Amino acid sequence: MIPISSNIFLDEREIEVSMIRAQGAGGQNVNKVSSAVHLRFDIRASSLPDEIKQALQESGDRRITKDGVVVIKAQTYRTQEKNRHEALARLVAMIEAVARPVKPRKPTRPTRASQRQRVQRKVRHGQAKQLRGKVSDDAG
Repeated sequence: MIPISSNIFLDEREIEVSMIRAQGAGGQNVNKVSSAVHLRFDIRASSLPDEIKQALQESGDRRITKDGVVVIKAQTYRTQEKNRHEALARLVAMIEAVARPVKPRKPTRPTRASQRQRVQRKVRHGQAKQLRGKVSDDAG
């Protein structure tokens, strides 16, 4: 079991991990060794609470397919084990992000000084723009 929070745990048996060859530069090692990790996690079939399942699917993350499967590819490190840990850490971070309750915003009013500063800034900006106007030739 992988702990997400104090009361939410992720069962490792619900995570499908496969090893693939990494892309990009790396010479012979990248061409011969399957060190990249392809992690798949089916949200709908998981043992997560329903609120978190729904929040995950509504998060709009590009790593979640239309079928509700999280697909994470980790290929930063040269070893399978480090890439596997990184992929799991990304999955846990994704679930933690939606499990954290949203703190409601308390509406506040601007102070009188900040209102005065805002108006003064607008007046100065208007004066600077007025100076950019056409020059009239009345003296002549």
